[in-house]
Amino acid sequence: MKRLWQNPNTRVALMAGTTAVVMVGAAFAAVPLYNLFCKVTGYGGTTTVAMGEAGAILDREVTVLFDANISRDLPWEFHPVQRSMTVRIGETALAYYTATNTSDHPITGVATYNVAPFKAASYFSKLECFCFTEQTLEPGESVEMPVLFFVDPLLDEESRLDDITTLTLSYTFFETEGDAASSDAAP
Repeated sequence: MKRLWQNPNTRVALMAGTTAVVMVGAAFAAVPLYNLFCKVTGYGGTTTVAMGEAGAILDREVTVLFDANISRDLPWEFHPVQRSMTVRIGETALAYYTATNTSDHPITGVATYNVAPFKAASYFSKLECFCFTEQTLEPGESVEMPVLFFVDPLLDEESRLDDITTLTLSYTFFETEGDAASSDAAP
């Protein structure tokens, strides 16, 4: 084995092979690790999905603004039923969004979300949400979709978040890939 490492060409080939294997492994691990990083830190506006109520309800209030967007190619109307609501930290609140299919054929869409400002996103907890669940709407069909949420009382314990008085919950709907391909092929 010692003799094998003495050959410079063999050493370079083994190091290059090892580097290639490590890089391929890193490429496969990148997405799950990034998603885990975002969930833990709230980076990129990632919120948490809560398993239960917040517990304590504080006197401190925040205003939650609701934003709705659709991708350019999705023939839907999508908007929040209410533009904002003021909630006490720890208080469970219910908001609704409405989506309407304005096309002449069924379309399935899926929503992504984020919360701004990013530094407070990890304290916005959803108990129930339509995000990441495919929504199929028939032509002309409208549906109201609930979001049950609370702002975690731990937000009040972070001095760097003392300036947070407003949070924005923003959703963007996209047509699912299967539907986009079939609607492109339709006459």
